Amino acid sequence: MPTFLETVVERTQASLEARKREVPAAELESRLGPARRGRPFSEALIAEGISLIAEMKRASPSRGPIRPGASVTEVVQAYQQAGARAVSVLTEGNWFGGSLDDLVEARGACELPLLRKDFVVDEYQLLEARAAGADATLLIVAALDQDRLHHLMGVASDLGMDCLVEVHDEDEVRRAVDAGAEVIGINNRNLHSLEVDLGTTFELLADVPAGTVVVAESGITRAEDVEHLEKAGVDAILVGEALMRADDPVRAVRELLG
Repeated sequence: MPTFLETVVERTQASLEARKREVPAAELESRLGPARRGRPFSEALIAEGISLIAEMKRASPSRGPIRPGASVTEVVQAYQQAGARAVSVLTEGNWFGGSLDDLVEARGACELPLLRKDFVVDEYQLLEARAAGADATLLIVAALDQDRLHHLMGVASDLGMDCLVEVHDEDEVRRAVDAGAEVIGINNRNLHSLEVDLGTTFELLADVPAGTVVVAESGITRAEDVEHLEKAGVDAILVGEALMRADDPVRAVRELLG
């Protein structure tokens, strides 16, 4: 049986062909305005203290619906008000209930750097992200061979976007480093089994070279988690479900950050 990651990558590749026919890459390129100055996403993650990338997501494959009718504008403005330093917008539709329209709405609703979080396997998706207002894109090492990873990182850089290069084990850390990743996300969720172990971040930190920005992802629900991660040397955290389930996202962010 294919794993979750294999299934979603296969579905993504199939849907890409239809999107390319509907909106050719040349048309997307014609929509690109000038990139924002500097590298807003990576710069936001190296500010003093641990940085929060707060995530807009309506559902997850492991937990089902989280906040199906959530307003992008209301959520991202709450995150900005509460002190998040960047926003992650899930644009995958089948399992997470997102879309590129969510990214466009988020860009119009807040000034924070935006990450397009999706299963990116093709440079066309980078054009989509940039045209929709993203400052950064997620690249999952487990979903890409080394040549493709390196290529997509180069295309993203040429478009003026940062890459959050996601890893799950020691071999993937090595591959990310070899590809020149400057921002590495350690995902505590196994994308094959969907199980979560916060210890993954602590185990892999030693394998990440000094000077690399480290983001801990998944399984972060309490201020105590954030405190331990910051003491261990993590630069930023990416949190979605714990914030999206909260009745008051502003209060949830502030409590999480202590």
